[in-house]
Amino acid sequence: MILEDEFKTAKKKQKTLENCSKISYKYLYLRIREISFSKYQYIMNYLLILLAVSMAVSGLGWIYFIYFFSIGYGFGISALAVTMAILFKDVITLPTALLCVVMFIFGCRLGLYLLTREKRSTEYRKILYGPDAAKKKPLFVVIMVWIFCALLYVGQVSPVAFYLANAAEGAPVNEVWTWIGAVLMAVGVLLESVADAQKKAAKKVNPKRFVDTGVYKLVRCPNYLGELVIWTGSFIVCFGACCTVWQWIIAAIGYIGIVYVMFSGARRLEVRQAVTYGADPEFQAYIKKTPILLPFVPIYSVAKYEWLKA
Repeated sequence: MILEDEFKTAKKKQKTLENCSKISYKYLYLRIREISFSKYQYIMNYLLILLAVSMAVSGLGWIYFIYFFSIGYGFGISALAVTMAILFKDVITLPTALLCVVMFIFGCRLGLYLLTREKRSTEYRKILYGPDAAKKKPLFVVIMVWIFCALLYVGQVSPVAFYLANAAEGAPVNEVWTWIGAVLMAVGVLLESVADAQKKAAKKVNPKRFVDTGVYKLVRCPNYLGELVIWTGSFIVCFGACCTVWQWIIAAIGYIGIVYVMFSGARRLEVRQAVTYGADPEFQAYIKKTPILLPFVPIYSVAKYEWLKA
């Protein structure tokens, strides 16, 4: 009888301990979920603000469709840089301030350069005002392109946003990667600016000849290479900034997206130049020895890749 009572008592204690464990695990789970959600919600709020800014500025594409990808892109990045600097003014550091400044300079320079080219270049005006541009695109297509561009631009700057948001939350961040990213971005902006300036100077001397001097000896699309360096610098910030898988995913989508856009742009340029300079033996010799986009990487043509057609 005594043994039976002891057994029942022990069983009750075991059941009580099991219930306590269940309650503890449930509390722990709910607490972790609550903390995770609050952080997720905190960063998502900032991403939504950035998306609203991106949509507002890239909305210039409603004037001319090409503006979604051109001046809407340039001025959109500048606006995002200013927005991040304002939103995170309390936690901004020297390297993150440098990142925002470089992004702002990149966007303004690109936007102003494209506006100037629009006024001076007959070929570019044909793209803007020609019969193809005059064709009305379905409303659904325009809206989808607008949303895609706005999301892409936010994805491109998201590593910096994640760094600042996580720093504001007290999450661990590594400033070393931010410095590396800032330097790379500055180098990219310099390369792109030099490429555009050298092309402009060469075309003044001989408007009908392809450009193969200066940085064009390195690759055939040095301005696109400069932009790849810029956004590689931005993505590198992730190594010291991203605290969750979904942050990595958003940043990776933005980076892969802009890499695709750059290779797609290189393909379009290659096809266009083949029509314009294809019969020139000097041009044929140039394209056989000069990589199209990545220096020292023997990729001389991407025209055959239909999946790059955008």
